[in-house]
Amino acid sequence: MYKNEFDKELTKKLSANAYMFYGAESYMIDSYGEKVARILANGEDIYRLYFEEFDIQTLQNLLSQNSLFSSTNIVLAKINKKILKKELDRLIELCNINGESKLILCCFGDSDFKSMESSFTKKTNSIFVRFYQLEDHEAKNILIQKANELKVKIDQHNLEFLYNMHQKDLLLSINDLTKLSILDDEITSKTINLQCFGLGSVHMDDFLEKLLLGKNINKDLYDLLEEGENEIALVSKITGFVQNLFMINSYLKLNGHLNIMEIWGFPLPQKIANKRAELAKRFQKDDFNFMLVFLQELELELKSAKIINLNSYLQAKLRIFLKYEY
Repeated sequence: MYKNEFDKELTKKLSANAYMFYGAESYMIDSYGEKVARILANGEDIYRLYFEEFDIQTLQNLLSQNSLFSSTNIVLAKINKKILKKELDRLIELCNINGESKLILCCFGDSDFKSMESSFTKKTNSIFVRFYQLEDHEAKNILIQKANELKVKIDQHNLEFLYNMHQKDLLLSINDLTKLSILDDEITSKTINLQCFGLGSVHMDDFLEKLLLGKNINKDLYDLLEEGENEIALVSKITGFVQNLFMINSYLKLNGHLNIMEIWGFPLPQKIANKRAELAKRFQKDDFNFMLVFLQELELELKSAKIINLNSYLQAKLRIFLKYEY
């Protein structure tokens, strides 16, 4: 089922017992999963399982018994791995046996979730919804709506700046928009550059620069993680920063001068642009290749491996990253 079809279902009383949301747009997957969970729970508790907490046996136990505290038994699971068909069919069957149980699966990442569609049919009283990458105007309309909901003082130009800064990742953009909502002042590109790569006392740009220059990042990394930065999101930000530097490096080699508007399609304060250009020029093609492969493999490990302490593991891996001689 596509988004437009499911939007019609939302105007009626939701009658399915199991739902799966997956596709190319993380924000839509997350927001629709949360929306359906709230509708089905109707003010009562929602049981949540996130990524590494996900376990088939635990889920089967939850769905096969009634909730002790609610009249409904709503389970929202966010996963990044495909569920085997036999296991998935059993989960949906349990929802149909126990009418109080409802399962909502939000599927993130590059696993073959499409193969799970066959389990979600009218016959099994279940629905799947696949989301495709939003058009720019659709994403910007969502950002405008969210800014209005949060009462953030920001114009459309700076919303686009925020969106492009995050490589058109709507989920990251809205997360940062939520952070900016605590500020009373008008949000400008300068505010975004100062605040959106930072948490509390640690300025993300400074941390990223230290990391790539091989400087000591122990305190900065500790502070970031202590102040609540998510390990996977942090690796994603580092990767995005390295990609930005690679784009600047490539443009400089081809054109011999810096033009941020041509590179990204939106402006940066000249001081910041020049600083990133100087950093980008320090690296060669092989350096960027090493960094991007290392970071992609690290993100995959954090998402898929059974790591007990993500915090300690990330710190150890970044210290290996620092030992590479550029």
